[in-house]
Amino acid sequence: MVTTDTPQLSEACNTLREALRSQREEFTRMKNELQQAAAHITSKEALKDVEHYENQFDIQLANIHDLKQSIKSLNKTPVFQPVTNNYATPEFITSGYEKLAADYQHLRQTLHEIKNDFQRFLVNYT
Repeated sequence: MVTTDTPQLSEACNTLREALRSQREEFTRMKNELQQAAAHITSKEALKDVEHYENQFDIQLANIHDLKQSIKSLNKTPVFQPVTNNYATPEFITSGYEKLAADYQHLRQTLHEIKNDFQRFLVNYT
């Protein structure tokens, strides 16, 4: 972990939250796109896929929200509000950030896979 002082770590948390906001907007857009496409789909197989993507979008939007809230909570930890000019970040905050950053990377990979699958679905059924 390169980021070891509190202001840098706080900024890193804000960057992750902004990236999650962007992902939330994209998944909301795709959910709307799915609803529009579903209106023209009649195949039972394709309708099963529509239900699958609806469920995935709901699950991933919840995951995005939960991770964003965890990051926000870490960023509001009293240690982030230093009383002195000592900006050294305690180990539990640093390790907490590292875990959340790893969770973000894992979620990002999952979201990327779902986006790619969804785009292939749209090409096949619209």
